[in-house]
Amino acid sequence: MDNTQERKKILFISSEMRPFLDGDTPLAEIARYLPQKIQEKDNEVRILVPRFGVINERRNRLHEVVRLSGMNITIDDNDNPLTIKVASIPNTKMQVYFLDNEDFFHRKFVYNDENEDFFADNDERTIFFCKGALETVKKLGWYPDIIHCQGWMTSLIPLYLKTLYKDEPVFSNAKVIYSVYENDFNEDLGADFMRKASLNYIEDEELQPFSKADCTSMHMGGVTHADAIVKCNDISDEVNQKIDSTSKPVLNHTEDKIADNYLNFYNSLLADKAE
Repeated sequence: MDNTQERKKILFISSEMRPFLDGDTPLAEIARYLPQKIQEKDNEVRILVPRFGVINERRNRLHEVVRLSGMNITIDDNDNPLTIKVASIPNTKMQVYFLDNEDFFHRKFVYNDENEDFFADNDERTIFFCKGALETVKKLGWYPDIIHCQGWMTSLIPLYLKTLYKDEPVFSNAKVIYSVYENDFNEDLGADFMRKASLNYIEDEELQPFSKADCTSMHMGGVTHADAIVKCNDISDEVNQKIDSTSKPVLNHTEDKIADNYLNFYNSLLADKAE
């Protein structure tokens, strides 16, 4: 069978997704329709997102997946329980897995409080989501071919895959892609972000791209450790220069023939791996 026709397992990890979050950001929009278009081309898709408190569980019919829940994600020697919930997207055959934790996500705002102040624990929320996503895939026992990370809140995942999880069989054949969007915040994740993100294992050198802990640094880290990059919209000059200087494969997102463009991109990565 020709490689372009083989059924693939594509894991999408996104920080925002319609219709579960209000608002119409490019990230939430692309995270909604790209997986569906990829699945409609006869591929197997899984989607992981945070269960922010603004997501209405009753209206969206979320329910807990007991067999996947019960893990703890340790950050700074604190154990943070991980609960997994699932919901179907209306009028599709797609399910979305939601990563939940009472302390991190049970609040009626996403990244900023009612006074528009950046949450002080956005650093730990990010680390929790990134590590929790990979632990969830391990527990699923599902071996993805492509892991496609979308948004700054997923930017640690390429790093974790190349360090903490490099010997995990479930990820052994996967290629990781990082999609870069515009800078979403002007604050930073705090002076302790690199130390916490290391999870007591990762060397400072590998974390160096994240050193400023601002949105640009998050994108720089994702670009540095991913196997390939997607450029989506209004990227900062610094990140653009980083991408332009890399020898990694780069896809410029366009709306035209989106499924074919992305699948060709995925296929080229997997073909390179096979050679």
